[in-house]
Amino acid sequence: MAKYTPMMEQYMGIKNQHRDCILMYRLGDFYEMFFDDAITASKILEIALTGRDCGQKERAPMCGVPYHAVNSYIPKLIESGYKVAICEQLEDPSKAKGIVKRDVIRVITPGTIIDQDMLDEKSNNYLCCTYLDKGFGMCYADISTGDLYVTENIQLSDFGIDDNKKYDLLKEEIFKINPSEIITNKL
Repeated sequence: MAKYTPMMEQYMGIKNQHRDCILMYRLGDFYEMFFDDAITASKILEIALTGRDCGQKERAPMCGVPYHAVNSYIPKLIESGYKVAICEQLEDPSKAKGIVKRDVIRVITPGTIIDQDMLDEKSNNYLCCTYLDKGFGMCYADISTGDLYVTENIQLSDFGIDDNKKYDLLKEEIFKINPSEIITNKL
């Protein structure tokens, strides 16, 4: 099997570190996506799927968006259930020797959106963390506003509340705040 081109080797190394994300890889004035990411993103974003020589027999599926318009595309990927990793050029391409150094500078998930043009100004964008054991604890924050709320880890069994009721109480709290993303311990 033929080797990948040096640029595609770099891409593959970065993508391997962010397999659970759609990787937006900066190439000049565009964020490019390749392989399965490109196939998925082209459908969601309704943009053309093309190809790029990657050193293999077949061209790599590719699609891209202009860097200056990326904030209008990212929410569509997030709303479709994907995390997005933003891979930036870390040096001036005109001064780079060989491949331009790149790395992921940010991973965007539903609860970590901070760009105002990606948010609904009429509602909070809560990232919620819950812990369930004999009781439950919960905290939630809107990192775009700095709002943070925390509940104590209340031992519900001390109050005669059984497991089913515990889950109902937690669901009730979650429905009240309508978080964009929930992180929880393994149950």
